[in-house]
Amino acid sequence: MEMKINLNTVVLVFVLLALFIGGIVLFFAVQQMTQSLESADETLQKRIEEIVNPIPTIIPDPVTVLVEVQDLSSLETAAYSVEKIITAESGQGPFGFLFGDRLILVAHGRIIAGVDLGKMEDDDIVIDADGRVQVTLPPAEILHVYLDNEKSYIYDRDTGFIGMNPALESEARRAAEREILNAAVEDGILNIAQENAEAYIERFILSLGFRDVEFAEVMPIEPTTAP
Repeated sequence: MEMKINLNTVVLVFVLLALFIGGIVLFFAVQQMTQSLESADETLQKRIEEIVNPIPTIIPDPVTVLVEVQDLSSLETAAYSVEKIITAESGQGPFGFLFGDRLILVAHGRIIAGVDLGKMEDDDIVIDADGRVQVTLPPAEILHVYLDNEKSYIYDRDTGFIGMNPALESEARRAAEREILNAAVEDGILNIAQENAEAYIERFILSLGFRDVEFAEVMPIEPTTAP
């Protein structure tokens, strides 16, 4: 009778030990399976993200066409850096939740003004008998307007269910160029450019040994659109 009880005890111990070891094996198997599922889920999410928001591929055309070469005679005498916030939207009617598109562009731009010395004629510089020089400079004008793409960015964009307007960002950037140009002109960049050009030319002429320089009064060229 004692032998039978001891045998049952041994069997029970082995069963419990097997269950314990099996439980440990099952725990690690479940843990490994969970990690595998998490890894597969992350991979799937990355694949979906790549499909929904693909990384753009830039393929420049290998053929370069030289359109025009010009001699540069512009004297740049004033530069402004301007920041503007532009809100652009389309399809904001009753069905805006479907077709609407709205973005906020933080635009950083640079405007350069000066005079084009290539427009000067022979009679624009007159020297009298007393060594006085009379100069008629071309009027100051806007030479360059451009956005700084490294500093300009889309701050926010809200798009309807169906899709975004592909031309909206381009329109916003063109509007930003116009607004940046207008801001610089209203702040007097052309007058500053004219004054700086006269000061520069005066120093140059006086360094040649002339005793006095006078400038004819000219009106700066007001821009109508961004160049």
